[in-house]
Amino acid sequence: MQDREEATVAAEIGARIQVIRGQRVLLDSDLAALYGVTTKRFNEQVRRNEQRFPADFLLRLTESETASLRSQNATLKPGRGQHRKYLPTAFTEHGAIMAATILNTPRAVEMSVYVVRAFVKLRELLSSQAELARKLALLEKSVATLDASTRRQFEEVYEAILSLMGPRTRKQ
Repeated sequence: MQDREEATVAAEIGARIQVIRGQRVLLDSDLAALYGVTTKRFNEQVRRNEQRFPADFLLRLTESETASLRSQNATLKPGRGQHRKYLPTAFTEHGAIMAATILNTPRAVEMSVYVVRAFVKLRELLSSQAELARKLALLEKSVATLDASTRRQFEEVYEAILSLMGPRTRKQ
């Protein structure tokens, strides 16, 4: 039963992982929610411990990246005080783990394990997709000798498979 719960939590975290500037990241608001603190408190601790977050651990998003995320996620809520005052930050896998260490709460420590598992699972999925893409490319080359009708049918199937393999993460 516990394994199922862990898999569910890791899958939920995996769904929050996004691709920004070619890196898989979690947003500060998502990490704050996972670690059981407010985004304001979370970012306060990050600022107090800036030396623990080199450039490869943390990305400060631009206004255009933030606008893109907002439009993709429909994060705007009606009413006063519902919008972020500052631009969000995004944390790579290592940055997310480092964030758990600066918060030093039992929940942050517990959730950091799930964050690691989610990133590892995503890495495994991406590597299996890369292997499948390699095999499909080899198959496509071997189909070149088929007649035109069969080749056209194969290309339709090939395109359908590639569309299913397409990344569901947002690219900036």
